[in-house]
Amino acid sequence: MKKAIRDAYGETLVKLGATNKNIVVLDADVSSSTKSGLFGAEYPERFFNVGVAEANMAGMAAGLASCGLIPFINTFAAFMVLRAADPIRTLGCYGGANIKIAGAYAGLSDSYDGATHHSIDDISFMRALPGMTVISVADAIEAEKAVEAAVEIQGPVYLRLSRAEHPYIYDKNYKFELGKGVVLREGNDITLIATGYMVSKTLEAADSLENQGISAKVVNIHTIKPIDRELIIKCAKETGLLVTIEEHSIYGGLGSAVTEVVCSSCPVPVEVIGIDDTFAESGDYEKLLHKYGLSSEAITNRIMTFVNKFNAAR
Repeated sequence: MKKAIRDAYGETLVKLGATNKNIVVLDADVSSSTKSGLFGAEYPERFFNVGVAEANMAGMAAGLASCGLIPFINTFAAFMVLRAADPIRTLGCYGGANIKIAGAYAGLSDSYDGATHHSIDDISFMRALPGMTVISVADAIEAEKAVEAAVEIQGPVYLRLSRAEHPYIYDKNYKFELGKGVVLREGNDITLIATGYMVSKTLEAADSLENQGISAKVVNIHTIKPIDRELIIKCAKETGLLVTIEEHSIYGGLGSAVTEVVCSSCPVPVEVIGIDDTFAESGDYEKLLHKYGLSSEAITNRIMTFVNKFNAAR
């Protein structure tokens, strides 16, 4: 079974809006895409379509937050980073505003709209901002739990959301804990650390690796910041080899965050799998993932090369 992350997000906003009257929602004229329009249909007096004015939207949200409200702002992740960066940084983070930032269509999930709409640098920008919490969800259940957690956090939160349907990884009993990674599969030879849609791809890759005699531990890091240092160090000590997998540039994202932890606390070899120093083209989503090395097959092959390299060195 699969469900689109954006649908889970919109439905959760509606559910939370029924009991928390402080939640308000703003959108930059893409509410049918971000699914914030579901909230607008249910609570029109708490929904504001600001038009194609992303920076103004972020500034408005900071003002609403100063009045005790909990604003969620919505647009494509690419536009959130490129057009609303100044007020997010200055009014949101420097001002300590209690704003929730939903970056829809993250990664390559807005596949046919091409490089202008792909978002492969949002994690690196958001995690560099002081005081910003950064969450990247792996399935619809985790999306629901993450939105619920974001409401409870005091301060700016970035929710990285995909357009695509994701396979279910969790059930309704899943307990989302901010800043704590989740071990989804035990293994002894190598640890695979993934985030977002790449979690399901990595689980598929782990199955393929098992057929080739490699026992892979799989970890979902849903909170990029604050990252689970304790779990990363534990995995580094237990398996000695780490691989990170993300639908993001190899610069500044999950891979960078993990290597920062490892280098300072438990140096081991780390392979960073993501999108190289390039813009991606338009096309079918799954075909794009494969072209840029993010299909389960491509991930498996990359890991095998990495493992064989270090086995040969031993």
